[in-house]
Amino acid sequence: MPGSTPPRQNLGSPGAVLGLRQNLAQFMLLVAVNALVGGTLGQERTVLPLLASQTFHLDLYTSALTYILAFGLAKAAMNYFAGTLSDRYGRKPVLIAGWLVAIPVPLMLIFGPSWAWIVAANVFLGISQGLTWSTAVIMKMDLTGPKQRGLAMGLNEAAGYLGVAVTALATGYIASTYGLRPGPFLLGAAYIALGLGLSVLAVRETHHHAKTEASQHVSAHGSAHVGLTTGQVFTLTSFRDRSLSAASQAGLVNNLNDGLAWGLFPVLFVSSGLNLNQVGTLAAVYPAVWGAGQLFTGAASDRWGRKWFIVAGMIVQASGLAIVAVSHSFGPWIIAAVLLGLGTAMVYPALLAAIGDVAHPIWRARSVGIFRLWRDGGFAIGALLSGLLADMYGIPAAIATVAALTAASGLVVAVRMRGNDHATGMKTIP
Repeated sequence: MPGSTPPRQNLGSPGAVLGLRQNLAQFMLLVAVNALVGGTLGQERTVLPLLASQTFHLDLYTSALTYILAFGLAKAAMNYFAGTLSDRYGRKPVLIAGWLVAIPVPLMLIFGPSWAWIVAANVFLGISQGLTWSTAVIMKMDLTGPKQRGLAMGLNEAAGYLGVAVTALATGYIASTYGLRPGPFLLGAAYIALGLGLSVLAVRETHHHAKTEASQHVSAHGSAHVGLTTGQVFTLTSFRDRSLSAASQAGLVNNLNDGLAWGLFPVLFVSSGLNLNQVGTLAAVYPAVWGAGQLFTGAASDRWGRKWFIVAGMIVQASGLAIVAVSHSFGPWIIAAVLLGLGTAMVYPALLAAIGDVAHPIWRARSVGIFRLWRDGGFAIGALLSGLLADMYGIPAAIATVAALTAASGLVVAVRMRGNDHATGMKTIP
């Protein structure tokens, strides 16, 4: 009835109730969808670096890593647009569009007659991942509300990277038994068909949940208010806000070292005498620990704060990279993979939750997209930097350099990020 509800509540939808328990069925469906998104990426983790060297005979690491460069640039750009598009047209259409873009990818990877086809396939994959993964993140934030944001991001990222890990392990086995093509990529095709079907038939729109949260939101600080243009959101997220910008640079460096691990680790392992099953195991352990660890680290950051999880995680990652750089056998590399996965598990959900803590619900999707623009731009920078360093000085030197950059990024977070945004972002108006 007119006058019965304060003006700030008019943004909300009467049917939109926030909370993980209240939206559990839809939330878990989106978790399953994101596992399929991760699996679509995982089809490449073990096989593509070997395809570059063994099938297409690319000698220079810089050339071989062009597919990661293409993937990173495409995904980073689409992360930015995913947030804006989901605010304008709704979350579900963007999610479906991401799956549609992925359809040609397995076919191009299977039948591509030249390396240019593989690079082009990764442009499509990057666009798809930017749309699907970003939208899955945004939709879970919409459903859950502020109190369990870290837990929600932990479950989301755990599902995605366990999907990467299981598929990396499976494709390593398939490649060792049936060859590098077509077997491993048929698994990716099945993931795309299932993900598209679930998104069309079962996923529901969540934009109205964000509007409900906006009606109850208190900004973490003055510059994070509702009335910001997209340009202002970009500047705030990238540079002006201490917490948002610290998270953005840490995300970039995190994925810089992941791009290095994706592109160079399998080549290093094979050149040291490991077989394909061992390479597949190492390629799977890192994202498996990363994925499973987030089941705990996301919720823990809700209780104890984001900042020191991120700082510690970057230092642990740097330690894992340093072990890879100085080792020459399977045993130490397993330990390094565990450390790298554990450090990333500490960082990944906390970074996303830190963005959600500060960003206003009305422009949070845009801020998440901008953060993911910087974060996944790290793939491209990592591929280019590590490829150049590996060509000039060798793979161990490239890995050691990235280890140092990762440690330095953690120190930037320690100095720049505020420590209490996870608490202030949870305030609501009665």
